[in-house]
Amino acid sequence: MRYLLFEPFHGAAGDMVTGALLSLGADRGTVADAMGSVVSDPSFSIVERAGIHATRVETHATKSSRTLEEVIARVRGARAPGPAIEMAIRVFQRISDAEESVHGSHTHFHEVGADDAIADVIGACTALDLLKPDDVAVTPVAVGGGVVTGAHGTMPVPAPATIAILKGSGLRCTLGTVLDGELCTPTGAALLAEFSTTHQDGMGSVNVTGIGYGAGSRDPPGIPNVLRVVLLEKTNDLNTDYVDVLETNVDDVSGEVIGNAISVLMKAGARDASAVPCIMKKGRGGYLVRVICREEDSGRLAGVLASELGTLGVRCTPSVHRFIAKRTIEMVRLGIQGTTIEVPVKCGWMGDRCYTLKAEFDEARVQAEKLGLPTRELIRQIEERAWKVLTGPGGR
Repeated sequence: MRYLLFEPFHGAAGDMVTGALLSLGADRGTVADAMGSVVSDPSFSIVERAGIHATRVETHATKSSRTLEEVIARVRGARAPGPAIEMAIRVFQRISDAEESVHGSHTHFHEVGADDAIADVIGACTALDLLKPDDVAVTPVAVGGGVVTGAHGTMPVPAPATIAILKGSGLRCTLGTVLDGELCTPTGAALLAEFSTTHQDGMGSVNVTGIGYGAGSRDPPGIPNVLRVVLLEKTNDLNTDYVDVLETNVDDVSGEVIGNAISVLMKAGARDASAVPCIMKKGRGGYLVRVICREEDSGRLAGVLASELGTLGVRCTPSVHRFIAKRTIEMVRLGIQGTTIEVPVKCGWMGDRCYTLKAEFDEARVQAEKLGLPTRELIRQIEERAWKVLTGPGGR
């Protein structure tokens, strides 16, 4: 697994994203050709920002404004890989959606419809496509503070479009002061939001294999105006993430109520739920009910737990680090009694090796009833077939 980690500790803009990926090792000729199909002779140079050498990207384009349709047409005409073009279109769609959420239906992009913005987005998307990371994470984005002046007048920082893009993107941000000015542009925010596929917390143990710096146009004293991107490689075959663990002890509800509560919790978004028999005070038999869930779901699921069981307190152990295997559902075909059936099988992977699998019980039970077979026997045959398909010659 190869990760890219963007660190916008001093914000991000389209030219900074492109410069950082070029600094990391994306092929300069391919990126230059893609950008050059939008603007004439983009230039790349190495500059210094507060003692750090970084790649500076300049398009030398003039300002202009275009409709979304005109921007997309210009993107589709670029000499860039197909995946990069589609990614760039999604970036501009994010910007358009943000603009409409702020200004209502609008006809033209202003700053982000200019050739330099289009070239920066094409360059950044081409560079990312060339590097082909398995996942991308972004640390909190510094957005700055104060005000910025644009086509719609003087606006607070972050600009309305920028903060609208960040809303719902999953990216975290840090606010600055009036001395910072605008650190993250709408183009920079949209690129990072489009690129991001995972969280830094889920990377686990990694090795640093590359570092790149993209330079901003300004050179303020005391802090490097750069965007850093780091190439990381996993040191094991298991993924990692963080979960919250909810627990409560009950001794005054029946097994049927506990079983129903577990079912309700799973339907409500719990990753897992279980009940463990235990001896409670005064020697009474009871249960430890445990729920594994995402951090953002823990408060809501604690309420479900209390409501279903009538418990007066729910303990929460936050941010428990766990190792998890990559999981897939594979459809496995099996010829039996002159009939071909297809049953989903849940598989666990370490790298490219399937090390565990299990047929989905409910679907196997339905098929077994149709065939007049014991469910246990059909599951055995399905799983034997799955092992041959997934681990034999020509398997995944």
